[in-house]
Amino acid sequence: MAAPQPTDLLGEVYKHWIDELGKLGDTPLSTELLRLIFDDWQRVTAEPTDVTYEHTDIGGVPGIVVSPAGADMSQMLILMHGGGFALGSSASHRKLAGHIAKAMGVGCFVADFRRAPEHKFPAQIHDGVAIYEALIAQGLKPEDITPIGDSAGGNLAISMVFEMKNRGLPLPTQVITMSPWLNMENNGVTIETNNDTDFLITREGLQGNIDRYIEGATSPTDPMANPLYQDFTGFPRLYINAGDIESLFDDSVRLNEMAEKAGVDVTFSVGVGMQHVFPFLAGRHPRADEEIQAMAAWYHEGRKK
Repeated sequence: MAAPQPTDLLGEVYKHWIDELGKLGDTPLSTELLRLIFDDWQRVTAEPTDVTYEHTDIGGVPGIVVSPAGADMSQMLILMHGGGFALGSSASHRKLAGHIAKAMGVGCFVADFRRAPEHKFPAQIHDGVAIYEALIAQGLKPEDITPIGDSAGGNLAISMVFEMKNRGLPLPTQVITMSPWLNMENNGVTIETNNDTDFLITREGLQGNIDRYIEGATSPTDPMANPLYQDFTGFPRLYINAGDIESLFDDSVRLNEMAEKAGVDVTFSVGVGMQHVFPFLAGRHPRADEEIQAMAAWYHEGRKK
């Protein structure tokens, strides 16, 4: 039987990355070169119209402020980008943030938090909380600030809230995750069962990023590194989306189950046949555009509560 082929641009890009990296055989790539490759992530996202960008820093953390035309900039998303805690950047996620912020009619700060392996856990979480505290110091209310993250950034968006709780800070009322990567034990069932349909993720690749992030800093079962060990009682309203053919789908399934059991107001949106972080296809695939509109509707529904 022929191997499955990508059905959308995101899958094509993921497969292209892995095919090209595979040609190198056992030749190790530097983290810096991998970062340059992963900034290509933005290629799958159409440029949103009527959105401007400004490089700045908030709370000492550099990044990009995303300003859709007519947006209420007193409401801000803090976008923690994916990339295995080591890769990805505001450049790779700028356009995705533009689509999401525009749909919601709010501002967004795409954080260039400190990355592994130069900066181990929990530097990334602390950077996210520093942004949150700085926005509050600027006059924003906790309910006006929403952590959002994809893949490893989804882990960070969740862990930021637990860090806020540990510090006794007022909590945000909503959190959004896209294909969150939570399981630092690297034993999710869909890593195996979806191996042939996920064109990006492998167990070996995940382990490499786990080692970059937490090796020598903490254990894979530390709840602050692995939110699947957290108690979600009292956690803010939560949105999860993920593709059902991606290797990390099990993380989202388990997160949804845990949140429901803890009494969290949680929404789980499944992209049937979609790849890892399928909203990256914004402006190029109807399912991604539909998802972003659903996220925006969910966000504004929560604002009314």
